Amino acid sequence: MKTTKKGYAVWQGGIKDGSGTISTETGVLKDAPYGFKSRFENGKGTNPEELIGAAHASCFSMALSLMLGEAGMVPERIETCATITLEKIGEGFEITHSHLDVKAKIPGADKARFDEVAGKAKAGCPVSRLFKATITMNAALET
Repeated sequence: MKTTKKGYAVWQGGIKDGSGTISTETGVLKDAPYGFKSRFENGKGTNPEELIGAAHASCFSMALSLMLGEAGMVPERIETCATITLEKIGEGFEITHSHLDVKAKIPGADKARFDEVAGKAKAGCPVSRLFKATITMNAALET
């Protein structure tokens, strides 16, 4: 099985005074604003790190759901927040870290087994596999 999805960006102007828009093939995002202020300050709009965080959180949650089901644990709810760290390294910037905070509600689940499956999902989700950055996680099981 192979799938392709597209994301689009348009940028106009210089780095600090310019602005851009981001759109997705599905139209879920359509001309969403992004720019220097939303990335490095508190400006309106989105930014690449926020979008990468949403992608990592959603990918991980789906992988965890799949792997929990395979392990005989059916989650009622999985809530994931991915915190993406962008750092100045030398002359440029790098995304150096993605930290996953996960809460899962799985009645009757075993904590040790949950932790094992969550670790496999962290390492195995396609977005995790894309990163060269360090990926860490806190996983809480709510029963």
